[in-house]
Amino acid sequence: MKLFIDTGNLKDIQALVPLGIIDGITTNPTLLSKEPGDYRDNLKKICQIVQGPTSAEVVETEAQAMIKQGRDLSKIDPWIVVKVPLTKDGIKACKALSSEGIKVNVTLCFSPAQALLAAKVGASYISPFVGRVDDISTPGMELVRDIVEIYGNYEFKTEILVASTRGPMHIVEAARMGADICTCPPAVIDALFNHPLTDVGLKKFLGDWDKAYGAAANR
Repeated sequence: MKLFIDTGNLKDIQALVPLGIIDGITTNPTLLSKEPGDYRDNLKKICQIVQGPTSAEVVETEAQAMIKQGRDLSKIDPWIVVKVPLTKDGIKACKALSSEGIKVNVTLCFSPAQALLAAKVGASYISPFVGRVDDISTPGMELVRDIVEIYGNYEFKTEILVASTRGPMHIVEAARMGADICTCPPAVIDALFNHPLTDVGLKKFLGDWDKAYGAAANR
């Protein structure tokens, strides 16, 4: 399963990409609005760092305006994926853009029926928001399970990009279900490394080595 970082922050991206585990980036208007500088320049820099799919979201709401803005965003860098909302206009825009060979990420998906629509118009990615579904007392991962099953039934090429992840278990469950991608805030990716037994084990190994050979062995 691929891991994307959900951020517009260059420092976070520069810190995590060298680990070799990051496959792409997702941004949204909220994330980009928090960063200094021109958003187009920032998106270009992100693409150059990650060398992987980088979602940039339209802020228009009418189909033709989305299509125009989507074409413009796609010219920033070959790695740009145009992000559109799962509305009637968004689906119309996705159909037009994907027909032109522009990759599209359909976002704000909250039901299997919505995911089906996105796949039918050639979306490259569908983004179910599991954390936000959890917030309304409905299991968000059931949404992912349903989409995986539906897409498998019809061999849709749309990749399932699990979004709004709140912790490592969302990622583990998504991987067990066969989702293609999880996009995570930097803090959630950092949390994947953490386990108390790793810390205890490493401390013991280093302590035993130091007792046996002393500090001189490490010079």
